[in-house]
Amino acid sequence: MNHTFSRRQFGRTALQLAALTLTLSGTQLAHAQNVSFAGKTIEWVIPFGVGGGSDVWARFNAPFLTKYLPGNPNVVVKNVPGGGSITGANQFAANAKPDGLSVLGTSGSTQFPYLLGDKRVKYNYKNWEVLMASPTGGVAYISTKLGVNSLQDLGKLKGGQQLVYGNQGATSLDLVPLLGFRMLGLEVKHVMGMKSRGEGRLAFERGEANIDYQTSSAYIKNSVPLVKEGKALPLFSWGVTDDKGNLIRDPAFPDLPHIAEAIKIVTGEAPAGAEWEAFKAFLIAGFPAQKMMLVPKETPKAIVEAYRKAFRDMAKDPEYKAGVVKTLGGYEQVTDAAAEALMREGTTIAPEARELVRNYLTKYFSTKF
Repeated sequence: MNHTFSRRQFGRTALQLAALTLTLSGTQLAHAQNVSFAGKTIEWVIPFGVGGGSDVWARFNAPFLTKYLPGNPNVVVKNVPGGGSITGANQFAANAKPDGLSVLGTSGSTQFPYLLGDKRVKYNYKNWEVLMASPTGGVAYISTKLGVNSLQDLGKLKGGQQLVYGNQGATSLDLVPLLGFRMLGLEVKHVMGMKSRGEGRLAFERGEANIDYQTSSAYIKNSVPLVKEGKALPLFSWGVTDDKGNLIRDPAFPDLPHIAEAIKIVTGEAPAGAEWEAFKAFLIAGFPAQKMMLVPKETPKAIVEAYRKAFRDMAKDPEYKAGVVKTLGGYEQVTDAAAEALMREGTTIAPEARELVRNYLTKYFSTKF
């Protein structure tokens, strides 16, 4: 699988991204200009609880959509948690009308069950049109109460004090830390049932969990204060990919090793083999193409173009650009053909990687597919 589509900082230049953008005919532009959402309310469904990375992402983008969509509609974020995002995504698939007034925000936690063939999934990405895609990263951190001062110290936890992680579900985006912690050789108790990563972070703050990770936007907003207060120690980022699919350090967190570096530091060996390749497949599906805004495939082209034009206009707004850096870690929000490419990348996986992970989850977590 070709893992080349990410964000500009991953190695793709602005010129390359521009080359991916669809060329719009004058007729399409004219039709888009005839679209107006004046007096309307747009419901942005986020299938997670309040406070997680997807919620932060949506609430950051919503007021700018109000500003740049024709007619300046009211854009409200509706949180529908449950099932690691399956509940809200299923509801959207069943009920959303192709009128542009209901959009869905998905995450890796929505993509993973789809990729794994989870029987609870009733949605199909092929039935959706992508309006915008947002790559992201993530940072894992540990409670300073454990006496861990560096990655090298993780080794002394083996067989000692147990690590506890608040997990949204084995087939959610938390599959990445589940597999990643395993490759680090850590003994981690996964407490399932968290409704969002925000809820997982709150469990960490209450002392009910002692290891956690947050996507970049939520980490910057909600977890960095814990680091500054001396309550949490950042361990590593998940990393990002370059144009050749190689894992490199996340430019948003250049001082932190990426997960492959972390594995070598802790275990003494660079990760390799079938397990690593399967893990990396989900890592890439979960982060470079991590978040997407979608509408039903039947949505008129003029409405789709109105949204895409809004995102192109937003990208030029100095306030928006500053907010992307401050709130989302600098990860570029892309639209048009670049977003379509990310969607293809994030919803495709090699069959052998899928089967390896399915077998692992069935054996150790009694996951049923």
